[in-house]
Amino acid sequence: MAKKPKLGQNFLVDENACVRIAEALGDARERTVVEIGPGHGAITALLAARVARLHCIEFDPALARELEFRFRNDEHVTVHHADVLTTDFAAMLGGAASLDVVGNLPYYITSEILLRLFSAARAGVVVRAVLMMQREVAERIAAAPGASEYGALSAATQMHARVTNLFTLPPSAFSPPPEVYSTVLRLEFAPRFAELGVDFEGFNRLLRASFAQKRKTLANNLRAAGYSAGQIAAAWPQGLASRVRAEAVQLESMATLYRGLGEGAAS
Repeated sequence: MAKKPKLGQNFLVDENACVRIAEALGDARERTVVEIGPGHGAITALLAARVARLHCIEFDPALARELEFRFRNDEHVTVHHADVLTTDFAAMLGGAASLDVVGNLPYYITSEILLRLFSAARAGVVVRAVLMMQREVAERIAAAPGASEYGALSAATQMHARVTNLFTLPPSAFSPPPEVYSTVLRLEFAPRFAELGVDFEGFNRLLRASFAQKRKTLANNLRAAGYSAGQIAAAWPQGLASRVRAEAVQLESMATLYRGLGEGAAS
């Protein structure tokens, strides 16, 4: 009987896909790159030949030891047996101005990893990421306002980055094959908070409130979050339909609404 992988891991074995992921970073010869979840190192070996400095974050201790042995003679590759959710990305900068990130994100903590990357992007630490994740999550991230998949995660991501859907892989590209398809996205971080005149914490609260119940209208969600009808009416963007749902609202209009609501934001 074949051994089951630890931690629910599905390792990418499609060599062409590995090359495409490495190439999606562009010319990285002078960049410092962080790889999340390198596994057996299929993409790691390609990155090591392309970048100035490579940090690998691997949670599985056996895989971390395997990688340490494999790259023991490569001084510009550092393997960290660590949890990405507690990793300080800024500590990996060294003399670099910023980091790029590559990762095959575990399905069960994709959102948490994205939040960590967003935080690093707001600090100017991470400027680019090529990430593989479950197709359905990628579709939500890349969805445009008006699409049924558009939600709080879409809005939060697009407040932080320009998103490009690169390609999708079938289960057969992995060993063992997962039960889902996987999609690779490129995120080029360019936070829009200053441009739109909003602060991260407050605007994030508004987004969560706005999408709290997707079947409700935006106004009803805001009332449920504690805003008064008068506050909402006074702040409502010109030209926005009164019964619109949050999934159909552009970020610019959501920012206008947030600025109009001011300190009345829901907790």
